[in-house]
Amino acid sequence: MKDILETIILNLVENKEAVEIKEVEQEKSITFEVKVAEGEMGKIIGKQGRLAKSIRNLMRAMATKEQKRVSVEFIG
Repeated sequence: MKDILETIILNLVENKEAVEIKEVEQEKSITFEVKVAEGEMGKIIGKQGRLAKSIRNLMRAMATKEQKRVSVEFIG
């Protein structure tokens, strides 16, 4: 799952070196903390948060196969 999230994020930003994705796994849940350069946060969130919502929905759909809960946090 982290691979797919990383691919999505790297294709959205210009400064690929500043991207950090930290995975915190617990018993039944996974939290992904996505850090990007400050100027690139708007590209990830999108207009009215639509892109961020779509990314979260995609990750949740993938997590249901593994019967886990997923949350994605965007940190500037």
